[in-house]
Order: sequence, then C-alpha cells, then structure tokens
Amino acid sequence: MKVLVTVTDVAVVDDEFEIDGLGVDERYLTYELNEWDDYAVEEAVQIAEEGEDVEVVTVTVGPERSDEAIRKALAKGADRAVRVWDDAIAERDLLDAETKADLLAAVAREEDPDLILSGVQSGDDSFAATGVTLAEKLNMEWAAVVNQLDLAEGVASVHRELEGGVDELTDVELPAVLTIQTGINEPRYASLRGIRQAQNKPLDVKSLGDLGLDEGALESPLRWTATYEPESEGEATVFEGSPDETAGELAGVLRDQGVGQ
Repeated sequence: MKVLVTVTDVAVVDDEFEIDGLGVDERYLTYELNEWDDYAVEEAVQIAEEGEDVEVVTVTVGPERSDEAIRKALAKGADRAVRVWDDAIAERDLLDAETKADLLAAVAREEDPDLILSGVQSGDDSFAATGVTLAEKLNMEWAAVVNQLDLAEGVASVHRELEGGVDELTDVELPAVLTIQTGINEPRYASLRGIRQAQNKPLDVKSLGDLGLDEGALESPLRWTATYEPESEGEATVFEGSPDETAGELAGVLRDQGVGQ
C-alpha cells in the first residue's frame, strides 16, 4: 500500500512587521510545517506502523526553503519525499488551490497511491480547497475534515466533522483523498534517530517538465493585487484596580450599552 501525503511549510509572521510590495518583508517571517499537515503525516505513519508493506511518500509544492519542513516529516516516519519547483513557479505571485492541485495531481499520477492524505487547510493562505480539488483532478472519491479514520480492505471508514459539532460517518472506497482535521491523533516529536535518518531519505525535486507539464499549468484567473493591514474597528478598554472596582466599572459600561435591559 502507498500513502501519499501533501505537506507544505507556512509563514509565521512576527507581532511587529512591515509589508514589502505584495507580501510581508522576509525579515519578519519564519517558516514551519503546516499544523494540519503534521496531523496528516502522523496518520499516514500510524497506518504504516499498523500495516505491512506500507510506503509513506510526501509531496510538496515549494522552494528549497521547504526542505526543512519536508525533513521534519521524514524524521517523523515518512519514507521519501517529492518537492515540485522551478523558476516558472517561483515567478508566480500566487499559487491558488487549483494550480497547486494540478501540480500535486501530476505527482500523484506518477506515484499511483492507494490513499492521499492532505491537511484540511494551510495556516497562511487558508484556502481549505486543495485536497478536494486534487480529488476532482484525479477523479477519486474524497472526504473532507476527517477526524477519525479506520481502514479495511479497499475502504476507508471515516468520521467527518460538520458544522455545529455534528459528526458524519461514511465509507469511502479507495483510492481516495481525505483531508485531515487537527485532533485526529497526537503528532509525535521527531526523535534524534529519526532526524539523522531523515538526512539520508530520498527527497526528489521535480520541475514542470519532469512532470510533463508546461507553464500553462500555472495559469490562474486569480490575481494578488494588494496586501495591507486591516484597520482596527475599535479600541479595547482595560479596567484596572481590585476585582470589586473593575466589576463595578464593567457593570456600568454594560448598563450604558443596554445589556440586560
């Protein structure tokens, strides 16, 4: 069995930052493995530990900087990795969900996995659409926002998290794409042994040409036109003093606003 896991690194912005053109100046950014993808990697590794002859492969669309996040996934138990990048991709200001899905789908067709796991969303763009779009590209069954997964012969039995705290129980025939929700498991820390082993695990970098694609695959109707800090809608009022004093002040404000009337 082969499990393909889509992973990405996400930008973490300092509390104080400056905008440079369309993005935040790199001085104020650090990058880490996307939280949702961390849970997807853990789920795949647990499947490998519980089964026989299971290979876990990660796939990433990202620059060389992403290797750190990829190595983290390898250190946690993934067997090998594929990273998609070249100069044509680097020149794009925005890679939307459909464009990323096209690139990931090209890798998936080469790998021919039995199961694809993807984080529900990324912590920076938050499109929350790449996984289901990938399923459409591959004409695979899918289930989104999965918070429990059990595999049987050719079938994934899943619990899906719906609005209002409702769980949906459904069976999905493999091959399939599942988007993984946080809380489905407890992601492990990478051990020192795992970190050392990760340095020797295969990490293949593929260009558009390697995947049989050209720059037309990067065309998108979306354009990134501006980046700005939203204006604050109001200011917070801080009450200082003893609990009795601050409670009285707060009660007065609430009365003035008509609360409880």
